[in-house]
Amino acid sequence: MASEQLPVDGAAAAAAAASGDEPFLGLLDVALLAVLIGGAAFYFLRSRKKEEEPVRSYSIQPTTVCTTASTDSSFIKKLKASGRSLVVFYGSQTGTGEEFAGRLAKEGIRYRLKGMVADPEECDMEELLQLKDIENSLAVFCLATYGEGDPTDNAMEFYEWITNGDVDLTGLNYAVFGLGNKTYEHYNKVAIYVDKRLEELGGNRVFELGLGDDDANIEDDFITWKDRFWPAVCDHFGIEGSGEEVLIRQYRLLEQPDVQPDRIYTGEIARLHSMENQRPPFDAKNPFLAPIRVNRELHKGGGRSCMHIELNIDGSKMRYDAGDHVAMYPINDKSLVEKLGQLCTADLDTVFSLINTDTDSSKKHPFPCPTTYRTALTHYLEITAIPRTHILKELAEYCTDETDKQLLRSMASLTPEGKEKYQSWIQDACRNVVHILEDIKSCKPPLDHVCELLPRLQPRYYSISSSAKLHPTDVHVTAVLVEYKTPTGRVNKGVATTYLKHKQPQEGGEEVKVPVFIRKSQFRLPTKPETPIIMVGPGTGLAPFRGFIQERQHLRDEGKTVGESVLYFGCRKRSEDYIYESELAEWVKKGTLNLKAAFSRDQEKKIYVQHLLEQDADLIWDVIGEKKGHFYICGDAKNMAVDVRNILTKILSTKGNMSEPDAVQYLKKMEAQKRYSADVWS
Repeated sequence: MASEQLPVDGAAAAAAAASGDEPFLGLLDVALLAVLIGGAAFYFLRSRKKEEEPVRSYSIQPTTVCTTASTDSSFIKKLKASGRSLVVFYGSQTGTGEEFAGRLAKEGIRYRLKGMVADPEECDMEELLQLKDIENSLAVFCLATYGEGDPTDNAMEFYEWITNGDVDLTGLNYAVFGLGNKTYEHYNKVAIYVDKRLEELGGNRVFELGLGDDDANIEDDFITWKDRFWPAVCDHFGIEGSGEEVLIRQYRLLEQPDVQPDRIYTGEIARLHSMENQRPPFDAKNPFLAPIRVNRELHKGGGRSCMHIELNIDGSKMRYDAGDHVAMYPINDKSLVEKLGQLCTADLDTVFSLINTDTDSSKKHPFPCPTTYRTALTHYLEITAIPRTHILKELAEYCTDETDKQLLRSMASLTPEGKEKYQSWIQDACRNVVHILEDIKSCKPPLDHVCELLPRLQPRYYSISSSAKLHPTDVHVTAVLVEYKTPTGRVNKGVATTYLKHKQPQEGGEEVKVPVFIRKSQFRLPTKPETPIIMVGPGTGLAPFRGFIQERQHLRDEGKTVGESVLYFGCRKRSEDYIYESELAEWVKKGTLNLKAAFSRDQEKKIYVQHLLEQDADLIWDVIGEKKGHFYICGDAKNMAVDVRNILTKILSTKGNMSEPDAVQYLKKMEAQKRYSADVWS
């Protein structure tokens, strides 16, 4: 606009000057000239100011670092600001690794090492190079191994960074404790690798690698390790412990009766009102409320129950492949919640927050707050889990009877008698916190402290038993109802399957929904459909293979060439727990499936899938040895999967003319090539 006006105003000024009736510059001209001079001055000063400002430079980092929240990701700044020297990182999928990390950080105070817990996913892990600048600094890593020897989701970037990077960690003092399960092939692989790799990069191992076995007693493994860890740390830094352990609350209670109802969490995982206002992307922190279309019984008798559930994920933008997992957030049994409230003489509808006493911690609350005790116990806390020893130690302080107090303290101790008592009275008897408070009547802890002590309620994962090629907007789940009688005469029920059992859709009724998200898996069909496959899946181990077979049938229906699909399935009795019998029969009839079924209790001598595999040595060698096919196992890790692997090794030796070490190596090569895959649980 200004450039169009200037010539006109200039012409007017010239005319005025020529006539001699007006001054050389009119009022309008003066105003315009002032604006121009002012603008030039502003531009000049602004340019000078820019020159004086420090120039911000950005460098490309080897790992992905969020520049918008760099201060939040700096654990070094937090350590320095609060006078700390101990940082405990955790890699946790179920919460145990995080719990152990918290216990170590808390105990550091006894040894003059003020500590903090850190999630590697939320930290700039390259700052490990600067940790040596802090006096008496120590980094401890509590790392779980997950799946087929993989790091947990939150430790993945850190694992890849130390694997692929070549940084100099000279001067870094560190220690590693691993969480694993010996029934799995890659026992504690992540912790073993990280411990070795940190040393290779120049780090200084302050104490030996600790390995916890969840198949035995991981709590005992942990407390035994840390009982030797602390003296080694004191010796390394030349410091002394402060004697007796002082029990310190990590969170303080704030009752909030005046909070507006719309600011109170009612079961949301992270974002307030996320269950009412659903918006993608959906994941572990933002689950999708999936309507249950079908919930039917698969067993025909025998007193046990197995459910076939169909979840509708239409509109969620979630995608899945056959072999993936669906995770579901369950809720605790209402009667157990009520009972716990009564035992702690608490009003379950009290609105409260638990606030971290450590103001520098990134974790402000142990679960979403403010909320009610009822919501916390129903949605956020694992009240049916077997309590670990540190919980017993804290509960002991609330016993008015000295005998009760000594019993709990004994079971929390490192003495052989205490460990034995913990094993028999807690673990073997399957006592949860409700049972403990029922049986130790003088123990009356405040409910807010119980909420602080209990671990977070975790999502439950199920192998998806459908193919997205056939069911793009539905996810199928196959789940056995968990229910058993304990030595104390109580009946314990599985949290998730009990919750699902009652989620029955009614025709014409209101939709029944459950919060879910999809977790990707490495358990995959071969990329080439013509590749032959062998699947071993007794019981609900059949679940992912139902999806595999659906997909292969779909490909055949489209006229594509599909390799042989052999399934080894097993159950107790054909007449009782033969799940998906008619579907399997139909696939056999169409020539898509070669089915080998073992019914262990239909004859005097029990027959399992392992026996059928031994009988089919020629077939198995032909598929995996001659035709380079794929081999899959799904189900029990402790017995079945171990047996199957041993049988496979034997078949490779005899039919492939290999020595046993060569056969073992052949299997490892198959794993590396993704030709041998296991989706197992213990």
